[in-house]
Amino acid sequence: MKTDKNLLGIITNGYGHFQMDNIKALAIEKYFDVILVSEWENIKKPDPQLFMRALDKLQVSPHDSIFLGDHPENDVKGAQAVGMKGIWKKDAPWDHVEADAIIDDLSELPSIIDYLNNKQ
Repeated sequence: MKTDKNLLGIITNGYGHFQMDNIKALAIEKYFDVILVSEWENIKKPDPQLFMRALDKLQVSPHDSIFLGDHPENDVKGAQAVGMKGIWKKDAPWDHVEADAIIDDLSELPSIIDYLNNKQ
């Protein structure tokens, strides 16, 4: 997913050191241009300010951005509230989620992003 034309960010609710330890353990930190942790930002998803802060740091507009998350309210609706497209990664216990796209597996993401980008 990381290319010269795609910027990637993480917005995560939780405790700073715990979340960063997880990110570092997965060895994925290098793939992201910005990482925001709610504890360190003093705001939590779905607060629009947190999404806007990430967009500002990436210097991108909401309408040119896509957010992927597993929580219908905190992730999908939070992103959509600021004008981003919201993709829901299916997760129990929710059955029906209103999202711009829904995926079962992360391998579906590239084609969904292409679809959403061409839909504009």
